Amino acid sequence: MSRIPFPTPDTMSPEQRAVYDKVVSGPRGKVEGPLRAALYNAELADKWQALGALLRYGTGLSPRLSETAILATGLAGRSPFEWYAHRRESEKIGIEKDVLDAMLAGTEPPFRSNEEAVVYKYATELATHRSVSDATYAQALELFGARTVVELTALVGYYTMVAMTLNAHEIPFPEGVTPAFPLPQHDGLV
Repeated sequence: MSRIPFPTPDTMSPEQRAVYDKVVSGPRGKVEGPLRAALYNAELADKWQALGALLRYGTGLSPRLSETAILATGLAGRSPFEWYAHRRESEKIGIEKDVLDAMLAGTEPPFRSNEEAVVYKYATELATHRSVSDATYAQALELFGARTVVELTALVGYYTMVAMTLNAHEIPFPEGVTPAFPLPQHDGLV
């Protein structure tokens, strides 16, 4: 259960409804996950969805590479909702079950390309350690060039924010969905 209620189309202000309608009519097709919370501030939600759409659909990364980076970021952020949502997307675009299962298990995924392995390593290092080793950075730069490495870094940063939002507000799963792993424990934090 979520920690906060979410605006619904019938309770939204005109500004919130405009953002909602924009998201629903775009490539996402629906409002779920962190945008449900962001809608409390229509301007925030609008800028959020625009940045997310750019980073997910408008970079030099293929959908397969983007989803690989998003999954690595969701795992590093211990965000079961992010994992759930992007595993579904990854399956739709053909990322193999053995790769997804290895990611979830925390073992070395049997990627089909060096590009996938480098993106996964880059995203995992950045999301886990807040930086990237010289070796991993050099590999990414050689494979993708500076612009796409900047985009990959922004993608990881954006989905780190997504993971934190999902976890902090305990955004609920659709009915009948069981999380692949539990939320991080937060009792006793000071």
